[in-house]
Amino acid sequence: MTVENGGDGVGGSVRTDTWLWSVRLVKTRSQATAACRAGHVRVNGSRVKPAHPLRPGDEVRLRQGIRERIVEVKKLVRKRVGAPVAAECLTDNSPPPPPREAIAPPGIRDRGTGRPTKRDRRELERLRGQWEGREGREGDEEH
Repeated sequence: MTVENGGDGVGGSVRTDTWLWSVRLVKTRSQATAACRAGHVRVNGSRVKPAHPLRPGDEVRLRQGIRERIVEVKKLVRKRVGAPVAAECLTDNSPPPPPREAIAPPGIRDRGTGRPTKRDRRELERLRGQWEGREGREGDEEH
């Protein structure tokens, strides 16, 4: 097992993408690299590249979809470890995930009905609250 306690000796840091993958915050290392490149990973408040060195005590923020994971590095890991060991390597300070009711399900259409019409799309947008003041069309503006 390659769990290292905070920077004693040679190799007191680990690549950000490797650590994210090792502690099971992402499924693959390539996903961790892509998240870093896309700017979804911040270490101590600043965006980082995949090769940015992590040290114990760093705060890592990882945006995954609508959820943001906030973790503090406790131990450094170079190889992927099991879930119990991974839990020892970080402190999770993330807010609880939003309840399932708060996440709107995608519009479900009957199979074979085809693409929604413009009217259907506008009704869906009104339901989702995305329509916001588009009712006033040409000639309705006050001059």
